[in-house]
Amino acid sequence: MNRTRSIIYVAIAIVMVLAIAFAYQFGQLQRQLRTSVRIIPTEPKSRNAEAGLDDTGKTAARPDVLVKFRSGVSAAVIEQITSRLNDQVQDQIDAVPGLNAIDDRDNADPAATATAYRALPEVEYAEPNYEISIDQTSAASPANIDADKQWALTQIEVREAWSKTKGNSEVVVGVLDSGVEYTHVDLAINIWTRPDSLPPYHDPDLGTIDDVHGYNAIANDGNPLEDNGHGTACAGLIGADCANNAGSCGVNWHVQILPLRVINAGGFGSLADALAAINYAIDRKRSGVNVRIINASWELPAESRALEEVILKAYEAGILFVVSAGDRNTDLDVSPRYPQSYRAGNMITVAPSGGTDQLTATSNFGARSVTLAAPGEKIFTTVLGNDYAEVSGSSYAAAIVSGVAALAVSARPGLTVDQLRTLLIDSVDVRPGLQQELTTGGRINAAKAVGVRH
Repeated sequence: MNRTRSIIYVAIAIVMVLAIAFAYQFGQLQRQLRTSVRIIPTEPKSRNAEAGLDDTGKTAARPDVLVKFRSGVSAAVIEQITSRLNDQVQDQIDAVPGLNAIDDRDNADPAATATAYRALPEVEYAEPNYEISIDQTSAASPANIDADKQWALTQIEVREAWSKTKGNSEVVVGVLDSGVEYTHVDLAINIWTRPDSLPPYHDPDLGTIDDVHGYNAIANDGNPLEDNGHGTACAGLIGADCANNAGSCGVNWHVQILPLRVINAGGFGSLADALAAINYAIDRKRSGVNVRIINASWELPAESRALEEVILKAYEAGILFVVSAGDRNTDLDVSPRYPQSYRAGNMITVAPSGGTDQLTATSNFGARSVTLAAPGEKIFTTVLGNDYAEVSGSSYAAAIVSGVAALAVSARPGLTVDQLRTLLIDSVDVRPGLQQELTTGGRINAAKAVGVRH
């Protein structure tokens, strides 16, 4: 009996040890999973961004649809319609009268909600609040500081352009992107700061925003500091401080970069936030801020009338809209993508080229859709963490052209947006390898843009 009982005790002890070991290993596995899976938190847009609450204390939801009501439809009628449909207007885009970002409280499919609005006689158009995204197929890679790391500036003859102008701190370039690391040693001096004479930004729906260094449309606040890196890389190409000898040079030594954050850490955002940020830039321009260019390096999954209308309102405000062509090796004449394929008079669509003036292997193209090229392969620029790296893609080609546009304005401040666009189109070096792919058949030349070379 004693021997049998001992065997039972030993068996129980072994089972307990195995159970403890299993529990420990399971805990370790859970911890490994938690550290290996990247969770991208949602970022609420509300009047109280830190708490994620609206004025009633309820969690603020993102808009589901964008609806433009016909001219003459009053705010009272709009409220009646949205209340009847159990919806709520979250933001009226002031630049486009009648355009509203609306939250569907029933959480129905946004496409179905847009269809329901389009059936109303009071509505001109309605569309889902599309997701926007940056192309992240080409990540930043460490660069060799001792190499000819800024070959792109040599190719577009920016050093020759600097003999006439190195930029002007009165020229403001909006970077409609993932925000900017505005504390970066090469960027801090060229980041826009709201002057004391200019009141903080006020939107009737979104409230008053202390926009010290720009606008964060995701959080609806004045802190556009980013955590993705894309916007910081673009900002560095437009205006990294060359005088401090810290690491890199932008096309402009002197410029003001206005961060407009619409893309989150994961590289995604919403159309409604992009509209709100462009609306903000237009408002600041009308308030006296010299916003001359907006750089936008992202795309939509479908055509948006709302985005096209807001870009046209930026045109009316005298703002050039520079966009990246994209990196899907797609003929945009055959398969349009947006905003690249809009035909607004203030738009320049830019493809990336390499050192031999050929389009990169992944670049989109289109003789009617893509305006011109700029260097976009192994481009040295600023990145997060007060650091530098090489990046590739059409995003960075667009940023270089935005920088050249700012440099041209510094040389000729009186240029209208139409004149500036024409000047850039006329300031390319035509190359055989580009003539069948682009409207101009050429790659931008900064020296031509400022009048040093013809």
